[in-house]
Amino acid sequence: MRILGVIPSRYASTRLPGKPLVDIGGKSMVQRVVEQALQCARLDAVVVATDDERVAEHVRSFGGDVVMTSVEHPSGTDRCYEALVIKGRDRFDAVVNIQGDEPFIVPAQIDELCDCLVQPGVRIATLAQVVSDDRDLDDPGEVLITTDLQMNALYFSRAAIPFLRDAGNGPRHARFRYLKHVGLYAYTADALASIVQLAPSALEKAEALEQLRWLENGLPVRIGLTDHPSFCVDTPADLEEARKRVQ
Repeated sequence: MRILGVIPSRYASTRLPGKPLVDIGGKSMVQRVVEQALQCARLDAVVVATDDERVAEHVRSFGGDVVMTSVEHPSGTDRCYEALVIKGRDRFDAVVNIQGDEPFIVPAQIDELCDCLVQPGVRIATLAQVVSDDRDLDDPGEVLITTDLQMNALYFSRAAIPFLRDAGNGPRHARFRYLKHVGLYAYTADALASIVQLAPSALEKAEALEQLRWLENGLPVRIGLTDHPSFCVDTPADLEEARKRVQ
């Protein structure tokens, strides 16, 4: 299976303007993501998909591959599909959507996701971590997942699912294996072409979670487990923390 890694990278950001180009220890955010992705054994190519010439010019300056995509895309998923079309649908069997705001993403984590996608019958895959702190269960910024016995997603939610009816004693995460979502996605080329045609769904709108659109339309999402840490730079405070990590 030939897999294309796509890094959606928009210049506009409400909480951190110009996010792809912010400096982190002498390198831009987007350069750090590209360099990490290029270390993945499973990816056959890595491309940045942007809608801003400033980002494109910068990526070219450090030797990265970049494609210009529409400013009208409502999500990174749509941007990934356009990047696949530009690079050639006949050249790749699958796409990994790599978050452009994770400068320290572990290459092995992307390979874990690819290993999940290549399992028989899997068309869409994503990752999760086992919850080890009850605070994650009450944070709507963390997305929780329930799965069936084959590790296909049953539901994604900003609420703690399942609800533990019997309160009991001690932390909730010690009494049930809760899973929190890690925002990496992989799709077969055909699955990606299908999901970008789907209209926003009721559950998606309720939770503001795009992946619920896929479940509502009967598209299974396989969940792989990862132990690798995830750190997203989304605010000025996150940026300061990232800079401390490379000092």
